[in-house]
Amino acid sequence: MARHRICVAAPQVPFLRGGAELHAELLVQALAAQGHEVDMVTLPYTWTGDRSSLEQALAWRMVDLAVEVNRVPTDLVIATKFPSYLVRHPNKVAWIFHQQREVYDLHGTAFGPFSQSEEDQGLRQALVEMDLHALGEARALFTNSGNTAARLKRYCGTDARPLYAPPKLYEDLHPGPYGDYLLYVGRLDRIKRIDLAIEALHETRAPIEFRVAGRGPHLAELQQLAHELDLQERVKFLGFVSDEEVVDLYANCFGVVLTPHDEDYGFTTLEAFFAGKPVVTTADAGGVLEFVEDEVNGFVEPPEPAQLAERMDALNSDRGLCERLGTAGRELVREKVSWSIALDALTATLD
Repeated sequence: MARHRICVAAPQVPFLRGGAELHAELLVQALAAQGHEVDMVTLPYTWTGDRSSLEQALAWRMVDLAVEVNRVPTDLVIATKFPSYLVRHPNKVAWIFHQQREVYDLHGTAFGPFSQSEEDQGLRQALVEMDLHALGEARALFTNSGNTAARLKRYCGTDARPLYAPPKLYEDLHPGPYGDYLLYVGRLDRIKRIDLAIEALHETRAPIEFRVAGRGPHLAELQQLAHELDLQERVKFLGFVSDEEVVDLYANCFGVVLTPHDEDYGFTTLEAFFAGKPVVTTADAGGVLEFVEDEVNGFVEPPEPAQLAERMDALNSDRGLCERLGTAGRELVREKVSWSIALDALTATLD
């Protein structure tokens, strides 16, 4: 395989590292392992919902990666989430982890900041036009999931091919004993709806333990909710955990609970399945549903605490069921998710 110079473009919110940031880092590592010379190009970007968001996005447009470094050109630029795909290069492809969702599917919901004022709507339209122009320059368009591709088609009229990236620890995750707790691993953001999972826990017949690993801005509210529902002894907030601890937590849980609102992709789903554990999720969980099939490798229920609680109790009372569902999930992701498939597509314009 020929060695090429490749830049991965990815914005960085100061002091925040979530799934999109990890996704970009893993892409750099995978390309380097394939023998390419790879570098990450990043600029700070913080979504504010006002004019400064537009100004920060335009900073990416000032970056021209076609400029040669030491008389050696960059052969390929792989842009990721908004606004990195505004970067300039003649061989630019975009692997969209997500657009600025507040402009699209979150607009008009509790998670969207835009009012109907002329100023807000003008800003929103400017961001849409910016997307259309920048994505129109890309020689190929990919997304991290079918859900993200469907949004792109719905709001921008643009087709893209889903490419699934393995999670960071996919080679280390493994099935273990189906222990005595349910698990969530990830950022504690409001859109992840961990409060729904806690409310469901309050409805279970058995005193199931729920371990929550991760940090985020919603932590204090979740702790307060657990206190109000008298679940302090059953909901364990673990904070940041090391990779070794993550592997151990997955290996020893009896299931994973994921209740996000319209998730883009969800590394946690894949982590659960690579560890051979079933997933309890909701019918509006978005990208999670590209992997979780009801009663095949997990459970899919309406976002109602009582119905989620019933499924939690079902797993808790039957470890054989946990193993059967978890094994089916593991077989699915081992067949469907690989770096070789993703990298072959992303580097096709180099041929």
